[in-house]
Order: sequence, then C-alpha cells, then structure tokens
Amino acid sequence: MSKKIAGFEKLMGKELKVAAKKEKFLQDKRQAKAAARALGEEMRFKKKMKDTGQSVESKGKEKPEAYKKNQKPNFKTYKDNNKPTHYSTPTTPKKSSALAHVIPLNKFVAHAGVCGRREAAELVKQGIVTVNGTVITEPGFKVTGSEKILLNGKKLFLQHNLVYILLNKPKDFITTAKDPQGRKTIFDLIKNATQERVYSVGRLDRNTTGVLLLTNDGELAQKLTHPSFEIKKIYEVKLNKPVIKKDLEAIASGITLEDGFIKADSVAYADEKDKSIIGIEIHSGKNRIVRRIFEHLGYDVRGLDRVMFANLTKKNVDRGKWRMLTEKEVRLLKFMNKSFVKK
Repeated sequence: MSKKIAGFEKLMGKELKVAAKKEKFLQDKRQAKAAARALGEEMRFKKKMKDTGQSVESKGKEKPEAYKKNQKPNFKTYKDNNKPTHYSTPTTPKKSSALAHVIPLNKFVAHAGVCGRREAAELVKQGIVTVNGTVITEPGFKVTGSEKILLNGKKLFLQHNLVYILLNKPKDFITTAKDPQGRKTIFDLIKNATQERVYSVGRLDRNTTGVLLLTNDGELAQKLTHPSFEIKKIYEVKLNKPVIKKDLEAIASGITLEDGFIKADSVAYADEKDKSIIGIEIHSGKNRIVRRIFEHLGYDVRGLDRVMFANLTKKNVDRGKWRMLTEKEVRLLKFMNKSFVKK
C-alpha cells in the first residue's frame, strides 16, 4: 500500500506535532529578539551617557543595575535631569478611526468585519462602496480610515475587537447570514457568542458537519482561504459501501474531475473493520470537492464531517456548540506561512 495510505490517526497526529514544533520555533524566535533588544538598549544607554558627559566607566566600570547578569532591564529606572526616560520601543498612540498609514480600500472593508479581502474586492468592483461621497471601483484605492466610507449607504468602521470562534457545525445548517427560504443558519448557533459582526472562513454545505471558523479578522480570513497557502483540511467520509484499495490509491495519486486534476494529500481507512469510513486530508478549496471525488468513483456520500481545519480540531466541542480560540491558537494561525503549511 502507498505511504500516503497511512492510519487515519497519523494524519491528525502529524498535523498537531507540526503545530507544536512551529510554536516552539516561534518561542525561540521571540526570546532571541528579546535578547537582541536588550543588547540594543544597553548600547543606546551607553551612548546617551556619553553624549550627556556621564561616562559609564566613571561609575566603577560597572554596568547599570538593570543590566546586571540574570536581571531583566527596567527601562523606566534611568533618569536624565530628573525626567524619566523610556528606552524601549515606542508604542503606537491609539487612534479613533484613522489608520497609521494608507491601506487598500478592499482591506479596509475587510477589516470592518464585512467579509474577507477577496470578497471585499468584488464588492468594491460592483460600485457599491463610496469614499467621501464618490463611488470607487478600484479595490487598491488608498484610504487612511479618516474618510467617510459607505457600503450600500451604510457607514463602515474598523473592527478593533477581533473575535475568533470555532464552531462544531451540525447538519442542516447553512453558512449564510440570512436565507430567503427561512432555513436554519450557523449564526443562530452563535448569536450569544459576540456582539461583533463575524463571518465564516470558507463554507461547509448544508449537509456537511464539523470544524468551522468564524471571525471578523479579514486579513486572517484572506490568508486561510487563499489557494497559495494550501491550508490543510481533514475529513471523515461515510460511504454507502466499502472502498476498495484500488480506489484509495487512485485518490492518493490523483484523478481528473470535470474542473481539472485533483489529488488528496493523504487518504486512509478511518476504521480497518469498516472500510466504508474514510479519512482524507486535502487542501483544495474547490466547491464540494470531497463529495465529488467519491461520487466520481461511484460512491454515495452518506456523511461528511470536517475534523480538522488549519490545525484546529473539534475536540471537547459538542456538535452545535462553539468556543473562542485561545491566544496560542490565534498566534499560530497568524504566523502560519506558506513554507509551514505546504508539504
């Protein structure tokens, strides 16, 4: 059997181990940066003492108390002419609505919690966004945030309170905010989660269950849905009959559908005793891609459950329930890059 047809548990374990290694790498990187900053602060302190005529050597050639071995520097302790001097990196002053620099209009719309950046670009092209009363159809048009920006006549404001919700989506719920047919939506399930306007990162069709991320962080949503990042998803598929080994190998090596060639990153029997249940790892975001793969091979999909998305799992989250992401999880998602997610 091909190496790609490994145990289903290994698919989950591999992703989580990679995430742990990534977190360790980021921690080491932050510690190295902190050490470099401390060294830089010491050098700037010495230069300031020299510029003001206060020789460091005149103090017994001893380092300032804050820089003694095994002590963290307290940059607020140094004084010059009885005025406290803070040598650490200056913080950016808070602004009410204006941005510190110009950004593309579609990015502003996304940061207002309307949708992701790609969807925001389409809204701008449709001519329904105005800046100070002028219709703008160029997504790259630069704004600062101080302008009056309207979408369909409604003023947009930057989202300063970013929210990240992991939902274990149940069956028979759709991922749109409103449905003309009056069907149940996922937003009925999270109505008590936040007052912020959030939207789903990608979609799961009505009959698909499992991990779904909702947020008002347009920049992160753009990253997690952009094809170039190849964000991994793992599904458990329940079929109408056992899957033969030949078909598993075909899925692993790749098949051609009506919209092009597609192959799974990994595929395996989820249960060796019941070969009608399959685990499949795939990064493609094409519409109904998992269902279409098995339908192409003559199988009927009876159940489709997404058990992992971008290293997020539904562990300890019951069907139809939700939880907020932890700071660590958000940090991992934000630092996730192409070299990390690609094989």
